[in-house]
Amino acid sequence: MATAKGPAPVWALIATSLPMFMVSLDNLIVTNALPEISREFGVRQSELQWVMNGYVLAFAGLLLASAALGDRFGRRRVFLAGVALFTASSIACALAGSVGMLIAARIVQGAGAAAILPVSLTLAVAAVPRRQRNMAVGVWGGVNGLGIAVGPLAGGLVTEQIDWNWIFWINVPVGAVALPLALMAVRESRGDNRTLNRLSMVLVTGSVVAAVWGIVEAADHGWGRGTTLTGLAVAAAFAVGFVLSERVGTSPLIPRHMYRVPAFVLSNVVSVTMYFGVFGSIYFLTQFLQGPMGYSPFEAGLRTLPWTVAPMIVVPVATQFVDRVGGGVLQAAGCALQGIGLGWIAFIVTPDVGYGAMVPALALAGIGMGLVFAGNPATVIASVREAEHNKASGANNTSREFGGALGVAVLTTVFSRQITGHGSAAAPGTFTDGLQYVLWAGAAVVLLGALSALFIKRTRTEDIAVEQTPVTATVG
Repeated sequence: MATAKGPAPVWALIATSLPMFMVSLDNLIVTNALPEISREFGVRQSELQWVMNGYVLAFAGLLLASAALGDRFGRRRVFLAGVALFTASSIACALAGSVGMLIAARIVQGAGAAAILPVSLTLAVAAVPRRQRNMAVGVWGGVNGLGIAVGPLAGGLVTEQIDWNWIFWINVPVGAVALPLALMAVRESRGDNRTLNRLSMVLVTGSVVAAVWGIVEAADHGWGRGTTLTGLAVAAAFAVGFVLSERVGTSPLIPRHMYRVPAFVLSNVVSVTMYFGVFGSIYFLTQFLQGPMGYSPFEAGLRTLPWTVAPMIVVPVATQFVDRVGGGVLQAAGCALQGIGLGWIAFIVTPDVGYGAMVPALALAGIGMGLVFAGNPATVIASVREAEHNKASGANNTSREFGGALGVAVLTTVFSRQITGHGSAAAPGTFTDGLQYVLWAGAAVVLLGALSALFIKRTRTEDIAVEQTPVTATVG
């Protein structure tokens, strides 16, 4: 595939990174705005939660389908459609006159995000020469991590200083700049196999949506609730159907040979475990900062920066070592540091712990996160043929979103069971006891990811790990 010369690769990276930053930013930007939204619309927590969860459901459920559509109709075309949809739905969110309208707009926003994220990595990688792919992946991973990091901080600041509507208005100028920039700087590309397995697309979307629904219900109401069990049962049924469709179909969403590539499979395991620990732990750490430690939402967001901003420094450096030491080594080291950081906080946390005592552990966890951000997508991309980058990116991002949702749900269960019978969760001592168990559990899962990464063999981005001839049959 030809690559642009001169300054075009830089502009292409900017064009693909800006919308992706919006997507990752909006994952968590509403967290600190929810109380204000609740007061304005007068809604209960059970309704309010779907302002976040509606976005997550559509986002996670449509990632693989969007990747397939990009291969079929053109990755830049799907990317531009995603940016336009995301921008328009952001306007709808800002203008929403009821919580129902806001949730509906957030679901559409999640669909736009799903069209942006997987193809953005593919387009970024395709815009640069092969020797610079790790750099492109590093930029993509760093910007993605930055969005996740500053989401709660930006949401709290904008809500406190202006109004909650503006957390959505700020997307509009970004989209207005990104659309013409992408048209000028990003080249169109498609996959080798452009047929669509529509049945697989429906089944995998249904499976992921039902699974995330069940997980969200488990986080809020427990694993034994009827809606939780129903969601998980439906997810399992759809998943079985998806596997059967992939096995008998002539154009699977995820080519069957990918499952035989250890670097691809194990890197997705790392994604699940890493985001399980990160999302689940930060969910409770921010509550600890605002509860027992007494910080405001914005102040709490500032104090997570040693953890969440560290990747911005680490990723550009770490990407230079992906080929030298191997993406698996970086992922293993990153998960290990993340696990040690979480365990360190669990070991020292008390109701009256000083923030300064937590800073080294937060920074260590942030360095670990940066190493994973550098090594994980680079390994996934390097493990498959160039024409399969889009499918691999879709699978990897689905693993990430699923891991994050699962982490919040499981660690919420751990927290609830630990504090049951020990007084109110609002009591500093009770909350701290629950937090310790959450952090230890999160650290254990992340360390399992480190162990998995050790089995990833070193693969240079100049190598093509999978040499199979692409299948070009049509779908019935």
